[in-house]
Amino acid sequence: MSEKKMDSFIAQIKRAHAKKLKIVMTGGVFDVLHAGHIFTLNEAKKHGDFLVVVVANDSYIRKKGRKPIHSQRYRAMMVEALKPVDVVVPGGQNPMALIKMIKPDVIVYGYDQKPFLRPKGVKIVRLTKYIEPEKFKTNKIIKKLGI
Repeated sequence: MSEKKMDSFIAQIKRAHAKKLKIVMTGGVFDVLHAGHIFTLNEAKKHGDFLVVVVANDSYIRKKGRKPIHSQRYRAMMVEALKPVDVVVPGGQNPMALIKMIKPDVIVYGYDQKPFLRPKGVKIVRLTKYIEPEKFKTNKIIKKLGI
């Protein structure tokens, strides 16, 4: 990612802090965007004023035992276009560095995510609502498509 693009993300987040907005952070892979992702992002946005979405990098997907279908850049573009999303930040190797940069008030995890980060002073929310996981789960969609 270019330094200019990262500076833009940081500037947007700083403006949100200056306006005293409640910043919510969530993340995911978003490789095959589906209704479950939209639902989760809308639910996450309900926990604050400014939604920052971290899009996982390609090596993370490979580490989970799957080849990415779309590049991180393409996935970030798709997520950035979604209504509840205020800013998209590419994930990297150091999640705590992202938290220090974003300074979220709330971190929202999806119903199928394990809360692996619990920084002091940050409210952790694990969503319990979801829509039809038998239909809207990326690995099931990939399997059905034969990819």
